[in-house]
Amino acid sequence: MEVVDLPNGPLDAYRSKASFSWKEMLHFIEGEEILQFKQHVFKTLENDPLFARQPGEDISVEKKRELNFLRVKQLFRYNFLTKEEMMANPWKAVILEDCLGMYDWAMVAKYGLNKGMFGGTIASSGSERHGKYVKDTEDMATFGCFALTELSHGSNTRAMRTTATYDPSSQEFIISSPDFEAAKFWVGNMGKTATHAIVFAQLYTPDQICRGLHSFIVQVRDPKTLLALPGVLVGDMGKKLGQNGLDNGFAMFHNVRIPRENLLNRTGDVTPEGYYVTPFKDPNKRFGASLGALSGGRIYITRMALINLKLAVTVAIRFSATRKQFGPSDTEEIPVLEYQLQQWRLIPYLAAAYALEHFSKTIFMNFVEFQIGQMMRDKSDRQAEMGREIHAIGCASKPLGSWMAQRGIQECREACGGHGYLAMNRLGELRDDNDPNCTYEGDNNVLLQQTSNYLLSLFHAKLHKGVRIQSPFHTVDFLENHAKVLESKFTATTIEDCMDPEVPLAAYMWLICFLLEESQKRLEHQRALGKDEFEARNNSQVYYCRSLAITYIEHCCLQRFYQLTTDQDTPTGLKPVLRKLCALYGLWSLSNHMATLFQGNYMSGRKPAELVQLTILRLCSELKNDAVALVDVLAPTDFILNSPIANADGELYKNLWSAVMQGSQVLERPSWWLEFCSNKPVVGSLHSKL
Repeated sequence: MEVVDLPNGPLDAYRSKASFSWKEMLHFIEGEEILQFKQHVFKTLENDPLFARQPGEDISVEKKRELNFLRVKQLFRYNFLTKEEMMANPWKAVILEDCLGMYDWAMVAKYGLNKGMFGGTIASSGSERHGKYVKDTEDMATFGCFALTELSHGSNTRAMRTTATYDPSSQEFIISSPDFEAAKFWVGNMGKTATHAIVFAQLYTPDQICRGLHSFIVQVRDPKTLLALPGVLVGDMGKKLGQNGLDNGFAMFHNVRIPRENLLNRTGDVTPEGYYVTPFKDPNKRFGASLGALSGGRIYITRMALINLKLAVTVAIRFSATRKQFGPSDTEEIPVLEYQLQQWRLIPYLAAAYALEHFSKTIFMNFVEFQIGQMMRDKSDRQAEMGREIHAIGCASKPLGSWMAQRGIQECREACGGHGYLAMNRLGELRDDNDPNCTYEGDNNVLLQQTSNYLLSLFHAKLHKGVRIQSPFHTVDFLENHAKVLESKFTATTIEDCMDPEVPLAAYMWLICFLLEESQKRLEHQRALGKDEFEARNNSQVYYCRSLAITYIEHCCLQRFYQLTTDQDTPTGLKPVLRKLCALYGLWSLSNHMATLFQGNYMSGRKPAELVQLTILRLCSELKNDAVALVDVLAPTDFILNSPIANADGELYKNLWSAVMQGSQVLERPSWWLEFCSNKPVVGSLHSKL
């Protein structure tokens, strides 16, 4: 496929200086099939009047919801990706969500919660008897949602209080919310449009034994009228900080009866007589399997955050390349991208976007491999290990991506000065829409504990049982030689040495081994003080386990990016720039851990910290002329990007002025102008006489 040239304009000054071909990079990252698919989706949306919008338009929440619903309906009509195409190339499903998310995340959420979370969970957690429900989501005969969290419980899923009590006389489950604190809450689609929900509830058999959290299909509204069914109190939560096109809602159930067959029975079932049966001997394993869908969700949230970061970096770098302020003389102004401070603020986030681009793709492919094993009913030890490793990766990649985007978008907003604060330039919307990535499907700080628990369990098994540390995706293999790794020191002596990505890689391996040992010692010290397991872990998070999980995932991301830069299939013309991006991402991320590197004597004296800082600045400077071409690779079309200061033609002021002048009522006096022109205030007339 021939990639169209970008329009000529002020950005040519930088594009002509690029050290690589942006089209070659685009083909290398995306591949022919994906490039064509993305262009098709972008063009389709742009040519459909239903998707037309004004930059920064001010629309009421009600109107946003309506527009979003109509657009989701249109996506069903377009059916960009058939089931067969998705099975043939699962990555295409991710790319489709990327494309739609660049347009509007609320639309992706509304579409995906119905087809993916509702339909997908039924398909993976149910059985043949639930096929009708999956089929009905495909043509919008029903519209679904995923009701797990409650008003008073989020992260602690086991403590959910909604109940499902089996009545053998009618062969039905009775769904009940004991009180308002047990109301299902934060459920996307439930606010106004869901007709059915997957409700997670504590299952009680007739012998009054609680069998733990299970999932049930519960109808909440009549699809013909959208009115609530008897016994169901369902409503909308109200306006959120962002993504207001999605209707998040709540539901309470008062003795709502559903057929026995509505229990999703992959991990546990109840016979017509009321006996509980499960293929799992260990209730913990059954619980883990029932929440398996969330691992894929977390891995995709990593990708969502990356998309937001890519859009923000595109806006900020194109703006910085065309915005001229000050200069070496009074007569000459230079682009703000020429300033070291601007480079240091933005270019590391550009490097992070490239690192996360590759990382999010590789972990998705790892997840697909795991999913195939699940579908094939693979009961091997390797499959179980894969599940544990994917869980650990997903629980840390979501914090890595969402926090990186959160910090990056804010830096981009500030780097664009006052213009960045204008809603039409989209940085505020990106910031608000990215924000929930830090908390849904698991609060970032809570999730990181899952990852550190995984690493500590491997370390414990090695220390006490001599079990070798290794994993299917090799993210932990180097820990087997932790004692040897801890003997290593920082040996680089020049900036040139530090520009080799192996320098930060080696430092990260040492960091993880050091933090693993320190976290283990910290836990043992807490236990020795007589603390129980809960308190010991609680007192070992800050500076220890949390840092361990963060360094583990940063190393994973860096290592995979480094493998890409050294891979024989990576085009020779792209390797130098990719290697610089890799080194910059590694050193910049590493610079957050300098105190620990000195604390453990990996570094000593003044030189190492100075070298890291000087190398970061050198790499920012060397990548400056490539920055515009690098964002050209990441950027969608102008229509999708929807930010006047970041159009591909680089005509910053012309586009911004045009967008301002096209705004609604910009030249009109306010409707309340009479209030200004009459009834002037008498100063002090309301002042107290006391």
